[in-house]
Amino acid sequence: MIHHERSLEIDANPERIWAILSRFIQIDEIAPQIAQVEALTYGATGIGSRRRCYFENGTSLVEEVTKWDPNRGYTVRLSEMSAMPLIEAHAAIAIEPLAQTRTRVTWSMDYTVKYGPLGWLMGQSLMKMMMSRVLDGNLKALADKVSSDIIPEAQPAYY
Repeated sequence: MIHHERSLEIDANPERIWAILSRFIQIDEIAPQIAQVEALTYGATGIGSRRRCYFENGTSLVEEVTKWDPNRGYTVRLSEMSAMPLIEAHAAIAIEPLAQTRTRVTWSMDYTVKYGPLGWLMGQSLMKMMMSRVLDGNLKALADKVSSDIIPEAQPAYY
C-alpha cells in the first residue's frame, strides 16, 4: 500500500475540531469535492457507520468507519470506488493536541493502485499530487469551519 498524508496545525482545541469531524454524515461541510452525502446507516455514529459520497463529476464511493476514537480521530475503509484506479483504500483523520488551544490534524490515505508496477508508479506520482490537493483542501475547509462562530455539538457514538 502507498501511504500519503497531509497535516495542518489549527488554532482550536481537539474538542472543537471533533465537534465538526464527528458529524460523519456531514463530511460535505468540510470536503469541497463532495457535492452530496447519503447516510447508509442511521442512528449514532461510530464503528460500522456508512456513507456514500457523491462528487461533482458524478462519481461516488462508500466509506465505512473501521475505527472511532472521540477527540482523537477515525478511520474509514473505501469501497464501491469503480471510478478510481484503486484496488483498496483507507483514509484516516488523526487529532493531536499541541497546546491548550492548538491542534495538529493529520488526514491520510493508504491505497493500492490497479495495474501492477505501472499503477504503483502512477500512485507515487499522479495520485499523490491529486491526493495532496484533496487533503489540503479538506484541511483548509476544516480550519475555516473551526474558526467560524457556529460549531455543532459532537455527534454521540456507539461502539
